Amino acid sequence: MQIQFNTDSTIEGHERMQSHFTETISESFKRFEDKITRVEVHVGDENNEKFGLDDKRCLIEVRLAGKNPIAVTNHADTIEKAISGATDKMKKLLTTTFEKLRTY
Repeated sequence: MQIQFNTDSTIEGHERMQSHFTETISESFKRFEDKITRVEVHVGDENNEKFGLDDKRCLIEVRLAGKNPIAVTNHADTIEKAISGATDKMKKLLTTTFEKLRTY
């Protein structure tokens, strides 16, 4: 499973953040790793440098082997919360997706 991490120009600490969250995401999706070919994480600040509630965004797109990609988005007041929320949403979506495939 390959994890690609992308940030916009307003996010600082790209390398440190990338290594930390890559490890976290990899661990979270470990049980699905044989079915996932690539994970793309896009992190950004929608208001740039202005203050705003829930203006940090994390989009996670998962490419599944032989299936269409699936994606989730989460907004929060910090990058950490945005990534954590998006990771939780994706785990639930992956679980639901593979349970539905198993019933057919």
